[in-house]
Amino acid sequence: MSELDDIRSFIAVVETGGFGRAGRSLGLAKSIVSRRVSRLEADLGTRLLSRTTRGVSPTEAGLEFKARGERILAELVEARESVAQQAGGVAGRLRLSMPLTFGIRHVAPLLGELARQHPRLEIDVEASDRYVDLIGERFDAAIRIGTLKDSSLVARKIAPVHGAVLASPDYFARKGRPTSPLELTEHDCLLYTGTAVPDWTFRIGKRWVPVRPSGRMRSDSGETLLEWAAAGLGIAVLPTFIASDAIRDGTVEHLLWDFPMPTQALYVVRPPGAYVPGKVRVLIDLLVERFGSTPYWDPCQLAAKAQGISLGHTADADDDADIEADAMDHQPA
Repeated sequence: MSELDDIRSFIAVVETGGFGRAGRSLGLAKSIVSRRVSRLEADLGTRLLSRTTRGVSPTEAGLEFKARGERILAELVEARESVAQQAGGVAGRLRLSMPLTFGIRHVAPLLGELARQHPRLEIDVEASDRYVDLIGERFDAAIRIGTLKDSSLVARKIAPVHGAVLASPDYFARKGRPTSPLELTEHDCLLYTGTAVPDWTFRIGKRWVPVRPSGRMRSDSGETLLEWAAAGLGIAVLPTFIASDAIRDGTVEHLLWDFPMPTQALYVVRPPGAYVPGKVRVLIDLLVERFGSTPYWDPCQLAAKAQGISLGHTADADDDADIEADAMDHQPA
């Protein structure tokens, strides 16, 4: 399939901006990529790339051919997946990025189940809080936690993510228990440094009110903040997917239930395009099945739901549809 290899090489050059970078992304020598693109231009009888000392860029014809070439390759992948599924499940390599703590605690077991369900599926996971470039680094999908920002990526909302105000019984015995978010300014707070937003925001009556916490202990790790809170060193705001076990066993207590914090969400994001590869589709389906609605890790929400109490608020109305966006602002993950 030399023609398809030529198309893949050309698309990689356009996406990466150079023959060398395209070669590295494809695992090929720069000379092979250059030769393939030259052969493609000769076959088509037109120049697809403008070459300068600063690099390469697609011509008008190159842009048109790239769009059509991407559709050709997508249809080929779809055809292969259709045949593979008829022969016994999804096949291929799923390259996934997931947050470190949430991924290890909640996603890794599901990926093991996915591997058992689809024996011909390879799974390659990067578990890190690093913000990856899905397209440039050729990830099939990423699991992200936060609020949506405009992006060319396609996002699928999987489940709500709720924050909880937490401290240990020992801390409350020594420092007292705040009865209003405004009283948090008088307490030792454990601060998350992984976001640019320093305030904790609460709904007080009909208004959203920001509270600026202060404290001498800071970390970009939710697990670290939980350990400090359990040790009685202060009050932390953490997502329940980190704190649920500690809440259940009484190591920390959830306070200020009557003052909801803004709800964020768990998303799967993928590169743009109407076609969803089978390997990504089965991942999304399993995540929705296990994490959708009120997740199992959310004891506070489950208890409140049973009592008809709302603990959070979200402005995201589109729970089920794919949306053109990317999750960037995030809680400890």
